[in-house]
Amino acid sequence: MASNLDTLVTVFGGSGFVGRNVVRALSKRDYRIRVAVRRPELAGHLQPLGKVGQIHAVQANLRYPASVEAAMRDSHVAINLVGILAEAGAQRFDAVQGAGAGAVARAAAAVGARMVHVSAIGADENSPASYGRSKAAGEKAVLAAVPSATILRPSVVFGPEDQFTNRFAALARMSPVLPLIGGGLTKLQPVYVGDVANAVADAVDGKTRAGATYELGGPEVLTMREIIEVILAVTERRRMLVSLPFGLAKLQAAFLQFAPGAFKLTPDQVALLRSDNVVSDTAKAAGLTLEGLGIAADSLEAIAPQYLWRFRKTGQFQRSA
Repeated sequence: MASNLDTLVTVFGGSGFVGRNVVRALSKRDYRIRVAVRRPELAGHLQPLGKVGQIHAVQANLRYPASVEAAMRDSHVAINLVGILAEAGAQRFDAVQGAGAGAVARAAAAVGARMVHVSAIGADENSPASYGRSKAAGEKAVLAAVPSATILRPSVVFGPEDQFTNRFAALARMSPVLPLIGGGLTKLQPVYVGDVANAVADAVDGKTRAGATYELGGPEVLTMREIIEVILAVTERRRMLVSLPFGLAKLQAAFLQFAPGAFKLTPDQVALLRSDNVVSDTAKAAGLTLEGLGIAADSLEAIAPQYLWRFRKTGQFQRSA
């Protein structure tokens, strides 16, 4: 039987939040891993995740197809994790999440590699948000080049160093008031980054259906208000939660899109919150979920205390047994 060490997996965007966890999951399964990133000299933190020589970083930029083709040379599997939450400079939604995804898929097809593409729940060509439309365009481009590709659509992903729970925990430390856009009624299904990484690794193992789209969500559907309440409980902070109508939030976002750090809010992000972000009944019925892959999803309440402790007012952290 061939060893996974005979399989070279190229991970585009492998140095990011989700990427680090995917590289870790693949290394535990003994795959050879080529991490394709814009700045390989900044990807040294990935080396300890695997054995000596198992992980190697190379330069690639999805806006330049030649660099993508070079990164895919001799690869057996391509994983595309590249995505942005907000546009900046040359990093535009259409270029990165639309055309960029297509560039990876065409490079994979050229060398006969399998393809795993991580998109997002909310990918829809009719989405009111540019983010959602670009994600849908990326999926379409991937399947056009590699019809057998596996598409994974996670809901909002949480875990250490995420830009979701950590953002609200940071806001709670700085502000006595937290806004609830649209009243905080939008439903999400937060999914742990480790579970997403295992789903990606399962797809590389060949455990997913060819050409299928999986929707990945955690064990609970929570409103934005409930999620923020969990974060406040974990960080032991009391804050006033104030409803902010969508219209007013959009107006504020016109200015806050230029704000730094946790205060940044774009009109596109406001548009995304107009729709729920949960696993569909269709995906559940077809078994195209974490449960369908045999992965028991971890909840936000179970995982968040392991990394949000640093935001606690007391500064104390006791790990539960």
